[in-house]
Amino acid sequence: MQNQSGCMKSLGPWLRSNIGRKQLIGITGLGLSGFVLTHMLGNMLILVGPKAYNEYAHALITNPLLIPAEIALLAMFVVHMVLAMLMALQSRRARVTQYAVAAHGPKGTSIVQKSLWAQGLLILVFMILHLITFKYGTVYMADYGNGEIRDLHRLVIETFQSPIYSAWYIVAVAVLGLHLSHGFGSTFQSLGLHHVRLQKPLRTLSIVYALIVAAGFISQPLYVLLNQ
Repeated sequence: MQNQSGCMKSLGPWLRSNIGRKQLIGITGLGLSGFVLTHMLGNMLILVGPKAYNEYAHALITNPLLIPAEIALLAMFVVHMVLAMLMALQSRRARVTQYAVAAHGPKGTSIVQKSLWAQGLLILVFMILHLITFKYGTVYMADYGNGEIRDLHRLVIETFQSPIYSAWYIVAVAVLGLHLSHGFGSTFQSLGLHHVRLQKPLRTLSIVYALIVAAGFISQPLYVLLNQ
């Protein structure tokens, strides 16, 4: 009990500090980045066919670890977003005076960095609508010889056949890519990788990672639209 009490006392100041919050944002962001990548790769099975896609989805939803994993993902997302918003508000309040001319070049703040909070809100809306559309959407069934399983492939195809939904999906995923292009690299910096020699490789890695994730997701509605 004393060890637990001491641990909580040491965590308190860390969580209240800017460094601690940045590190926690980085840790949760890294976890969410890993989920986004694996989710994209799994969804690419839509290009293979209904059987492969539906059996993959069935294996996920029947996994006993699904509920704990969903709770962990939700917790990471909430912590990541709440802390990011708190730090953004704290940063704004700290600016007693506004500069007449904004900084440019290496010292300047990019439009991607300035709009991180807005990107986060759009991604939140996208996630909610995404869950409503697919997880809790119309249930079709299919049988590949081992009993009926949900035909999620049919629902995805029907949904992406709508140009309006596909356009919204592509825009939202593009915003996710922008968010990752900054956040993925800054995660490592917040965890202590500040060396000047690492800045360019981390920036490159962040952009490449974001492009892979965004391109993978965007390819899915495009595949459906182009093969109607």
